Amino acid sequence: MQHRRHFFRPRDTCSYSPNMSASAVVRRLAALSGASAVGAGAYGAHGFKNSDPDDYRIVLFETANKYHFYHSLALLGAAHCGKPAVAGSLLIAGMGMFCGALYHQALTGDPGLRKAAPVGGVAMIVGWLAMIL
Repeated sequence: MQHRRHFFRPRDTCSYSPNMSASAVVRRLAALSGASAVGAGAYGAHGFKNSDPDDYRIVLFETANKYHFYHSLALLGAAHCGKPAVAGSLLIAGMGMFCGALYHQALTGDPGLRKAAPVGGVAMIVGWLAMIL
């Protein structure tokens, strides 16, 4: 009996695996974060032209975007540290809270999430320190 090769049979060298290392996950999240930072920067450069935000909202957006970029690069470094899941999780959580709160206020004018920004800032600092581990 001849073994037939199945067309839809998964290959052994699949690019995604349930056992993917923490480093690989953090590296991929860094790539997604960097891409979204570029997209947000492009929106900030062109999207605000159609509206009339005050200078403070523009500064908030630029600050959020700058920290988003910096910490996307930090995620690349976190992928190579001793505890990539710990450092990466802290950096991602920090970016979400800090940059997210600033982006939200810049885009909507609503300061309702501003209390998350300092917590996010601390998480980013601890994420940098976690790369020592």
